Amino acid sequence: MQDMDGWPNYWPGLPPMWYATHCVSPCLAILSEPGKPALADSVVCHGSGRISEELISNYGSPFAIESATFKIKGSDVVAEVTRSLFDTARQYRESFDAYGSKASFEWQLAENQQPLIHTKSTSAKPISEPEIAQETTVPDFAHLLPEGIQKFTMPAAIQDADHLSFLQGGGHGGSHPHLVHAFIQAVLGNKAAFPDAETSANWTMVGICAHESAMSGGDRVQIPNF
Repeated sequence: MQDMDGWPNYWPGLPPMWYATHCVSPCLAILSEPGKPALADSVVCHGSGRISEELISNYGSPFAIESATFKIKGSDVVAEVTRSLFDTARQYRESFDAYGSKASFEWQLAENQQPLIHTKSTSAKPISEPEIAQETTVPDFAHLLPEGIQKFTMPAAIQDADHLSFLQGGGHGGSHPHLVHAFIQAVLGNKAAFPDAETSANWTMVGICAHESAMSGGDRVQIPNF
């Protein structure tokens, strides 16, 4: 959930799902295995609400919010993504939740809160209702990086502190140095790129096809193969 008012002039009125890779990628990345990336198969999306007529005129997209569910090839998991860019009263939230049979993870709802881990009670280890949900702290994985760029996972080391992506958590949650390191390792041939070109095309098409579905009243759209 973002507010893109004041961003460069190609943003106003952009269909929310055209900018969906931020939330599609985590859903598919956590289901991927080494050498076997998770790929989306099809998507259904609905639009909700209406942005201003001035914004609509830029791209012909009326929706304030777009909500999509997409099926994943070879999996019983269905992922849900909701995006909003304009005319929705909501603090910035770039997040994902994951629900499993033994434990689940939920991102915090607002800044200055902590994520939650929900743990399922078992007969061997009964858990009372108040104990099911526990706040947790997301660890810093800077130790996985070369020493020279480890500090850039933390907001205090940010050089461009006026840019929203840095103000909101050290550059997308401290991910920027990890992305740079992974990219350079792929360029050097030390490690395969993740996602690779074919996977990136599939993950990007989820949002493009989702908007097509929303504009068609929620028709299911197959993700093209490349």
